[in-house]
This record gives sequence, structure tokens and C-alpha cells, in this order.
Amino acid sequence: MGEAVWWEPGATDGAARTGTLHTPHGVVATPAFMPVGTRGTVRSIDSAELEQVGAQIVLANTYHLMLRPGAETVRALGELHGLMAWPGPILTDSGGYQVFSLHPRVDEDGVVFASVYDGARVELTPERAVEVQEMLGADVAMVLDVLIALPAPRATAEAAMERTLHWAERSRAARSRDDRSLWGIVQGGVDVELRRRSAANTAALGFPGFGIGGLSVGESAGERDEALTAAIRELPDSRPRYLMGVGDTESVLAAVDRGVDLFDCVLPTRLARHGKVLTRFGDFSVKRAEWARDTGPIDPSCRCGTCSRYERGYLRHLLTTGELLGPRLLTVHNLTYTFDLLAGIRHAIGEGRFGQFRSRTTAERAGVR
Repeated sequence: MGEAVWWEPGATDGAARTGTLHTPHGVVATPAFMPVGTRGTVRSIDSAELEQVGAQIVLANTYHLMLRPGAETVRALGELHGLMAWPGPILTDSGGYQVFSLHPRVDEDGVVFASVYDGARVELTPERAVEVQEMLGADVAMVLDVLIALPAPRATAEAAMERTLHWAERSRAARSRDDRSLWGIVQGGVDVELRRRSAANTAALGFPGFGIGGLSVGESAGERDEALTAAIRELPDSRPRYLMGVGDTESVLAAVDRGVDLFDCVLPTRLARHGKVLTRFGDFSVKRAEWARDTGPIDPSCRCGTCSRYERGYLRHLLTTGELLGPRLLTVHNLTYTFDLLAGIRHAIGEGRFGQFRSRTTAERAGVR
């Protein structure tokens, strides 16, 4: 039986590339951005609005959903697609990032940690992570990996990388649903040799797609790019590459330039809740006093409903008075900006001018207001 999820290559422009990710719930044009719906919802925006602003695929979090409402409950409610009323593809992370932020007890079997909700003791093994994600019904599930903060000693990064490989093998063996997909994760910190080894060994396990994890956790942009380049060189060109937890404009452009296909990040929605907007001419806070009587939109060239209807002065009023509508409207804008950025990237690659697109975008955004 063929894989339930596969990636079809498209145009190339240097290392940058387009493609189509085929899933049981539809196709995704890549490079693509996945908004983060941690608890089965993207903060302050509903599924119908996600479709309207251009979302193709969303991400949900295994750690939170296994605790609340519980994987069995999600399955009883029609799996994640039924729970969220989201018809498109869904990817679930394994929960590794959230778990390791809790300083769990880690050994070869798995991790033990206290629930953030009620303090109860929770065990998560590679096998359990796969079982939970299969109950959630995600189109793409990720193996449980070992995350470390950076900078870190080489020995620490190597131990985490080796354990992630062991867990990946166990995860592959635990898979029971042929109608869903399981992807491996590359680790290795910022050590180029470890990244190469991790990528080569993870690729050898035969996963249909690969996450590149453990970056944007304290390293410099240069270190991240070197580690990313080293990993990609060892991954098969025929499989999708997913840079985990990265979503700012400049980092996305740099990663696409190296051959990355998928991204996820809380940045667009988190910044919106704090009053900050993403724009083609730089990112800025709508809360600033200079916007109090401004009658213009966030960006007159933006297609989103927020920019077509609401003035900066009104948006500032909503945010400074704590009205819930404020973060909601900024979320619509920030996600629209992000999806349009990726659409522009895909178009530029198709026309063989991605380098020009990256240079122009970076230059325009350098004039931060």
C-alpha cells in the first residue's frame, strides 16, 4: 500500500522549490505555513475564517489535547477534523517541545512529567505519542523527539540526537494506521556534523517526510542556517521538509532559500494578542499613541477584512481598552499577511525570481515604522 501522504515536486529556483502535499483531507501547495491550533483552535479565529484568510493546513498539539479533553474524547467527537469543524489537512506535533519545557524526567523509555492542568503524573513514550496522534486523527503525526535548549554542550546535543533516533525507530514500529502519515524529526543542535548524521540516519528509516526540530531555541540566525543547510543536504529531495517552530518573515525566506517546504509558528497569532502587526513595510505596534487618530488601515495594500474595513485609530482603541475584538482583527490581518507572503514565495519560485523576491521583501521591511 502506498503512503497516505506524499509530496509531489514542482518548480525549482536554486534550492528553493514548490510542490504539492497530498493528504486524505486535501492538498497543500508548498512552501506553506501552518497556523498553530494548540488546543484544537487557532487563538481568536474560527475555522471558517481560517479558510477565508487562506489557511491550507493547521497544526494541533498532542501534549495539550491528550490532557484536555483527552485523545479518547477527541476521537469520540469525530477526531480533530470533527472537533474543530476543519475540513482541511491537520498536522500534530508530538508534544515534545511542551513536555521538555516542563523539565521532565527523561530516560530511554520516554518522559515523565506533571500535567500543567492538575499536576497529575503523566508518562509519554514514543509508542504512546503515536497512539495518541492516531486517535486524534491527524493527517500527519510527528515522532516524539528530545529537545534541548541552546547553547548546549556537544555531548548533550549528541545524546539527545541519538535518543531521538532510537525513539524514531520505535515510533515507526508502533504505527498502526495506514490512512495517516508519520514523519521523523532531525535533531543535533547547531553542530553541523551531528545535524548531518541525524538527518542521514533519520532518512534511512524511510519516513515519508521530515521535521527539522530543535532550532529557534536560542541560537543565532547564522548558526540556525548552517545547521539547517547541513540537515537538508542529507534528506531526500523527493520528501517534504518541515522546519518546526519558525514563522518570522526573514527566517522563512532564508529557509525557503535552502529548500524548506513547511513552517509552523505561534508568532502571527501571539503578536496579534499583544497588539503587534506584520506588514510588508515592517512590523509595528498598533498600541502606539501616534495611531490614536489615524484614519488609515494597517496596510492599504492588504486584502484582509481588517484592512478593508477598520482604521488604525479604532484598532488602537480596541487594544488599549482590552476589547476582545482587537486581537481577533489583528489575528485576521497577521495570518493574511503570512499566507500572502508564502503565496508570493511560491509564485516567485515558479517564475524563477525567488532571489529578487527575497531581496525586495527584506529591503521593504527594513524600514520598520
